[in-house]
Formats: sequence, C-alpha cells, structure tokens
Amino acid sequence: MFLLQSTEAGGKAAEHAQEHVPILVRFVNQYFGEWAYNFEMHYTYPRWKWFLAKFGSTPEAAFGVYTPENAIPWYTVMFIVACILSLVLIWIFKGQLSEDKPGHGQQTLEVSVLAVRGMLEDIVGPHGLKYFPVVMTFAVLILVSNLMGLFPLFMAPTSATSVTFALGLSSFVYYNYIGISENGLFNHLKHFAGPIWWIAPLIFIIELVSNFVRPFSLGIRLFGNMFADEKVFETVANMAPPYTYFAIPVLLVLMGLSVFVALIQTFVFILLSQLYLSEVSHPPHDSHTEDDGMEFIVPVLT
Repeated sequence: MFLLQSTEAGGKAAEHAQEHVPILVRFVNQYFGEWAYNFEMHYTYPRWKWFLAKFGSTPEAAFGVYTPENAIPWYTVMFIVACILSLVLIWIFKGQLSEDKPGHGQQTLEVSVLAVRGMLEDIVGPHGLKYFPVVMTFAVLILVSNLMGLFPLFMAPTSATSVTFALGLSSFVYYNYIGISENGLFNHLKHFAGPIWWIAPLIFIIELVSNFVRPFSLGIRLFGNMFADEKVFETVANMAPPYTYFAIPVLLVLMGLSVFVALIQTFVFILLSQLYLSEVSHPPHDSHTEDDGMEFIVPVLT
C-alpha cells in the first residue's frame, strides 16, 4: 500500500510537472526521445508493468503516459544539470586559491566545508572524517537541486520522488556498506538485535524493518517539503496582482522562504545520513589505547 501510494503521488507530481516542462527538457527529448522511448518499450516498460501489477497499479499511473516527447523525464535532465552546475559553481567559487588573500567565494566554500566537517566529527567522531567526501557531495548536490526551482528555465529535481528516492537509497546503501566493511556482515546484523538477549529477536525484527524504511522516509521527506514549497510559491504568487508594487515584496518573501526550506532540507538529509553512519561506524580500538596513553603522558610531562 505504501509503495502504491508513493508511485501514485509520484505519477501525479510528474503529470503536474509535464504541464510546465522546461525548454531544455523538450530540446533533449527532441533529439534523444525516440531512442529512449524505444529502449523503454523493449526493456523497462514490461518489467515495470509486471512489478506494479502486483500492487494493482500500472506504469502509466506511476510515471505518466509513455511518449517520445517525455521519454527522458524532466527530473532526469534537471538532475544531470544539477550535477554539472555543482561542479561549475565549486570551480567558480574557489577561484584562485590563496592562503594570504582568499576571495569571497573561497571563504564561502571554506566555511561550508568546516561546518560539515565539524558536524561530521561531532556526530560520528574524528574517525568519521574519512566519510566527508560522500557527505559533502550529498550536501552540495541536494542544495543545488533544491535551489534550481528558483531560476527560470530550471525545475528542482528534488520535487520528484524518483530523484529523492534515489538519493535516499544511495545513503542507505552507503552506510550499510560501511557497516558491513568495518564490522563484517554478522556483526552488522547483530547490532540490530540490541544488548538484551531475551528480547533480541523482537528488537531485531523491529530494527531491520526500520532500517529498510529509512530510504523511503528520506525520500518522502525531501520530496514532500520541496514539492509543497513549489506549490505554495505558485499558489501565493498567483494570488498577488501581477505587475504591481505589492507583487514584488510578496515574491521576495516567498523566495527567501524557499531558500530557507532548501537549506533546511539539505541540512536534515545530511544530518540523518551522518546519524545512520554513527550507528554502524566505530573508532578503531588502537585509537582508544593511544588516547588513553596520551591522557596519562600529558599530566606527567606538565
């Protein structure tokens, strides 16, 4: 039932988005849509039809009508654009790196990096800094994706369930991979059972189900807030009389709120991802002994 409702919600969001398809998406489908449509009809469509039939749904209900004009979905094009924009913006912001006279862009990047590093160190621990590249990639990519809806010719790819579920699943796969690689498969599964042996079977089942629900909760939370933000922006903007002095402050306030929502949703996603990492990643035993030794040596030397 949850999957059926999610696919239907995603289908409605996709149908709504198709009414306002950016010109870039139309351009891409004009040249590559026919090839993508034939590929889908031969390979992916039959499999989706078989899978969704088990839940009483169809690919059309979940993803909309299949045509060469929308064979490459708008959110796929927008997410690729978000990836490209992320790299371009980082390259522009860093400018000419300098230790003596850093530019405004470099300082902005340094503050962002230090904030994420500090949060990662506080939540996971000093050993968790090795996960910084992945966490920071999530942060930059999601923030850019969230903000794209504020600019003409773009749409926020995070207002589509396909993108948010993919991000949630990526986080899920990554932290479980870390847990298995650091602790082994048996110990990784063992931590779901908890420390109390006589209720371990019940706790194990509850924690296992909770663990598998996490990618959906991450995706639904991000999608719901970004899609709702776009709908509120569109509704309130249409209520304001166009081309009047009253419309300008209303739009500025709405844009400020949209930026705030984009930042908060980025923060929530990486915060939860770091919390999940903290559950499966632990400092090496050697670091404990070294720290204990240093705690003993320092007072002696002083």
